[in-house]
Amino acid sequence: MENLKHHLSVYRKFVSTSFSQSMSFRLNFFLLIIMDIFFYFSSLMTVNFIFDHVQTIGPWNKDQLMFFISFMLCIDHLHMTLISESFWVLSRDIKSGNMDFTILKPINSIFTCFFRHIRTSSICNTIVVWSCLIYFGTKVNLDALAWITLPILVLLGFTLLAILEFIISTSMFWMTEGMGINFLRMQFQNLSRWPNFIYASLSRKVFTIIIPILLIGSAPVHFLLDHTMWHYLIYLVAAIIVSYFVLQFIWKKAINQYESASS
Repeated sequence: MENLKHHLSVYRKFVSTSFSQSMSFRLNFFLLIIMDIFFYFSSLMTVNFIFDHVQTIGPWNKDQLMFFISFMLCIDHLHMTLISESFWVLSRDIKSGNMDFTILKPINSIFTCFFRHIRTSSICNTIVVWSCLIYFGTKVNLDALAWITLPILVLLGFTLLAILEFIISTSMFWMTEGMGINFLRMQFQNLSRWPNFIYASLSRKVFTIIIPILLIGSAPVHFLLDHTMWHYLIYLVAAIIVSYFVLQFIWKKAINQYESASS
């Protein structure tokens, strides 16, 4: 409990510092808000355009796929707000040697590396993404159980996405230059933004079992739309647990292999 309180107190400082920094460049702050809104709009309009030409995609109709996209936008919103900036900073810190100070701090290095930089402008768009999710949730007639579990499943999907991206980012310790790793990470993220059934059988198995990127959104939404698919939630939780232990193992290896650029 004391450890949790300590991490929360440190995180409050991270949030405060991020707000102070973002308010120093107010035009950039508002431009980022507008950029996010355009991204949400274009994502939804893409699906809307597709359904001008087809009636269904796989087993889902327009409202069901729009609900899935809205669900993924909520996960993306958490990602952009809480951790997206940190991946680029990690690459810079490894190259410059600033990673030394992170490792030496008396707090979990994963926490410090990936939760230190908060994109405060994205917080302002919270009502936008959740309004879309609630609207399309009513369109697909979610029942009471689905509404109750919806926020939890968004958090679980975000947790799996974050852990998988942390794992990918550890390769920066060996490659030093992190630009390519960050773009690879973003491409994996794009894979999760579409439901699993649009992929071919082999691709679906690889990105569900070996790299469980498709479980991020597909597993929760399949359950929310059809509760008989509860086994998807078992796969999601199992993927989170396994990925967490993989991250712990790889992170320790990466820290041991790290050679300071400042030395």
